[in-house]
Amino acid sequence: MDGVELFLLGRTLMKIGEGAMPEPEGGAARYGGGVRSVLIVVSDLATHPDSAVGEIAARTGLPQSQVSTAVARLKEAGAVVTNPDPADRRRLLVRQSARPSDRMAQVRATSIEGALADALDDDPERLKEVTEALDVLARHLSPQARSRKQTS
Repeated sequence: MDGVELFLLGRTLMKIGEGAMPEPEGGAARYGGGVRSVLIVVSDLATHPDSAVGEIAARTGLPQSQVSTAVARLKEAGAVVTNPDPADRRRLLVRQSARPSDRMAQVRATSIEGALADALDDDPERLKEVTEALDVLARHLSPQARSRKQTS
């Protein structure tokens, strides 16, 4: 596998992950932006708490408007809190809330099996094989695995 194939595989996995996300209360049409930008912002905030929207945009490469929309969705869901920047009261700093929101718990509790089965044409052998491979990748490459490696 080369870098291009790895990149394309990553995009395929992202799409499967997006398909596994449960609909937010009120439906997806109620919110601007997509699941992907929300997840990218949450991921960035996990490693960079107390960030301004512009800083998140610069790190993630998302347009500032998408970051603002994602932050608004996350704030409404109770997943993030904002506070004025002590150095510049006009600016808001964003961080994950101390307690996981109900929406975050719902998303985390959702299985990928349905979306994965759809992607694999409901082939049980392939589903088992891919699920096992994903477990190995998660054990070695997930953000949690990487943070455990850095603290040890």
